[in-house]
Amino acid sequence: MRKLNEFISTQGKLLRCGYTTGTCAAAATRAATDLLLGGSAPATISVNTPAGICVEVDVEEASRGNGWAQCSVRKDAGDDPDVTDGILVQARVGISACEGLHVDGGVGVGRVTKEGLDQPPGSAAINAVPRSMIEREALLSASEHGYEGGLNICISIPGGEELATRTFNPRLGIEGGLSVLGTTGIVRPMSEDALVESLQLELRVLHARGATQALLVPGNFGMAFAQTELGIAAEHAVTCSNYVGAALDEAARLGFEAVLLVGHVGKLAKVAAGIMNTHSRMADGRAETLATHAALAGATRSTIEAIVEAPTTEAMLDVLGREGLLESTMASLACKLSEHLRLRAGNRMRTEAIVFSNRYGLLCKTGGADKLVARFASPGGTSTPRAQVETEA
Repeated sequence: MRKLNEFISTQGKLLRCGYTTGTCAAAATRAATDLLLGGSAPATISVNTPAGICVEVDVEEASRGNGWAQCSVRKDAGDDPDVTDGILVQARVGISACEGLHVDGGVGVGRVTKEGLDQPPGSAAINAVPRSMIEREALLSASEHGYEGGLNICISIPGGEELATRTFNPRLGIEGGLSVLGTTGIVRPMSEDALVESLQLELRVLHARGATQALLVPGNFGMAFAQTELGIAAEHAVTCSNYVGAALDEAARLGFEAVLLVGHVGKLAKVAAGIMNTHSRMADGRAETLATHAALAGATRSTIEAIVEAPTTEAMLDVLGREGLLESTMASLACKLSEHLRLRAGNRMRTEAIVFSNRYGLLCKTGGADKLVARFASPGGTSTPRAQVETEA
């Protein structure tokens, strides 16, 4: 198996990156389309990923029949502890009497059964970015071979149904197999020690620059919200990933006066339950937390049951919105979130939080969040607060 020669350096350690199931599916599709339309399968295939990294992979198990061809690519997860490392991802491409491309899932690829996921119910669990990559590779091959007709593309993962039982797919409403995922096409290693060391280093660098307050964001969504909606410059931010507790501990140890945590409700609902490592392998509790605060806000039993059964946090918010309970539930959540942040930080520093969702935008703030946002725009800063709403806790 050809391995990706891309590394992340953290505290003197080199961690090797890998490539996603989406990249594998796209590469296998390109190889199978070349075999179908050109008569021979390439030994290797190169795919340009959304991350801007070109991935070259070996082609395995190439076969061809009347009007179809199939090729496989083996996944390399790099140094990431991924249950899908080493699996085969197969693409079967066939001539279609209909125009255009039709992408579907076969054996080992899950099927969506609930609303609120990346694909609608009934669809194969092949997310939007991998679908786009698969279609692009098929079209590139078709163009090179002068083919303008339709193609049916079926992605399969042998053994995927068993592997899926070791993931959260069954709880999310994805049945029968794995999801084909990847927004960048590249798997970046998730070594816990390395990630904690990295965020601690970022906090030390920020503190050494003279900063007295820090913005903590779990990832890209929080960063984007802080910049576009709150007007906080990226120079103030540290990405804490799932390690909220470790970040708070280090910020307090360094002597920061205040920390503002800005994150998606899917992460911060866990923190509101006292979960300070929000990785899904450690704990979930999102539905239970939102259901509890909905109950405190007056939700009926049927509403609470609907929240518990919802496959995603956004779907839980939809339930609350339909029942007119979104604002009151978020106010209750913000109070508990504030309490747990204070408990973790103690009296050593001020902690505030802002919670949002991709669909609903700003959901709630802890009591002093607006004042802390304004501090990021104090003389010497570059920020201009924009999302000013009533404090909800």
